[in-house]
Amino acid sequence: MSEITARDPRTGRIDWRGAAADAGEIATIAAQLRATQPTWEAKGPSTRLEILRAFGRALDRHSGPIGEALEADTGRRRIARLEIDSVIGSIEGWARVVANDAAPDWVPGRGLPSVRHTAAWKPYPLVGVVSPWNFPLLLGMIDAVPALLAGCAVLVKPSEVTPRFIAPVMAALAEVPDLAAVFATVVGDGATGAAVVNVADCVCFTGSVATGRKVAVQAAGRLIPAYLELGGKDPLIVLDGADLEHATDAALRGSVLSTGQACQSIERIYVQRSIHDAFLNRLVEKAEAARLNWPDIGSGQIGPIIFNKQADILAAQIADARAQGAHILTGGEIETHGGGFWLRPTVIAGVTHAMTVMREETFGPILPVMAFDTDDEAITLANDGEYGLSAAVFARTLEEAEAIGRRIEAGAVSLNDAALTSIFYEAAKQGFKASGLGPSRMGEDGYRRFLRRQALIANTAAPLPLAAFSEEGSK
Repeated sequence: MSEITARDPRTGRIDWRGAAADAGEIATIAAQLRATQPTWEAKGPSTRLEILRAFGRALDRHSGPIGEALEADTGRRRIARLEIDSVIGSIEGWARVVANDAAPDWVPGRGLPSVRHTAAWKPYPLVGVVSPWNFPLLLGMIDAVPALLAGCAVLVKPSEVTPRFIAPVMAALAEVPDLAAVFATVVGDGATGAAVVNVADCVCFTGSVATGRKVAVQAAGRLIPAYLELGGKDPLIVLDGADLEHATDAALRGSVLSTGQACQSIERIYVQRSIHDAFLNRLVEKAEAARLNWPDIGSGQIGPIIFNKQADILAAQIADARAQGAHILTGGEIETHGGGFWLRPTVIAGVTHAMTVMREETFGPILPVMAFDTDDEAITLANDGEYGLSAAVFARTLEEAEAIGRRIEAGAVSLNDAALTSIFYEAAKQGFKASGLGPSRMGEDGYRRFLRRQALIANTAAPLPLAAFSEEGSK
């Protein structure tokens, strides 16, 4: 085993140390999970649901230490609590999906009237989940909960950047032994994640496009499915006639909530030229009113940059934009407070697609704003790039926004709002282009993806004898 360390994003201090699980340890855990998975599957969905509900109650009982650990991991308080509440609430959300999942009827054959068929659904025995640092609890459980409900065993490898929450969550899990028998978490780095992929029958990965490509190649080599939720460079289009108060509220929230450290954050803003200046002025006013949650974590709206290397990326994108003639209207400087790194909402005007801030994923509270003249130009700009996770459109009417939204190459489009996928989980969607691979993690597909379809084909008459295929009489 090798040692890994974690840095407190508010103080900059290394205050956590642990041992990374090696391939041998992971193989042992995987074997244990596989051995208990058939018993878990045999319980049936209703019993599994009740056990998961018991886990939700255990998470609620342990919400104090879990929340404190998530605070230490991410440097923010309210969203840490929202992560816990979202996971607990999601169990009932998946319960509604399962309740509508009736067993299929037998279907008579058309070519052979005596033959009928139906389907059965068989879970993948072991699902591996490799989750990121921006929402440490939620983005592991968003895959683990439906997989467990489907009857799979699950092995989760959270990010080594934010490992503190694992221990209190495992303490809650220990109170539900039936679930603890098929659900495990391992601490580790990239090598640990690769080892998890090597023992799983199906893998879920949330993270960068670069790492997602490696996971996809590794999974393909083993002929197992890889469900990837990757990066984004989400555009917002604001048309003439849109409500500027609403549009600037949504643009700011959609860009800087969670300090912009979310894959569905708005990272490019295109505004019709006739309203560009008015939109920009109002956006700057609202951005300047946002406050850091420093020194008091219970105040303000902008938390620290969780992963220190991300601060270098943000600084480089701002410097590149400035060097190419863009104007920084507010923010723009990485600040150091208490040893942590912070960036106030940064509005940039005069940007072009030659700048990295308009082409590469930012993952921070930067709002580059660009003018356009026609609808076609806006759509071309929005679709220019390798990402297609989500997008947003503001217009005078919902119908106008919808007409533009249907032409954008993205898996989810918020209409007259922004980043709705961060608060609304019922609509199934997929990542377009380099933003993802596989079925939606939302809606019925989010549950069904962990089940393999098995065909049961029955003959109600006598089987055909070999003589029925005799060469005699053929032409």
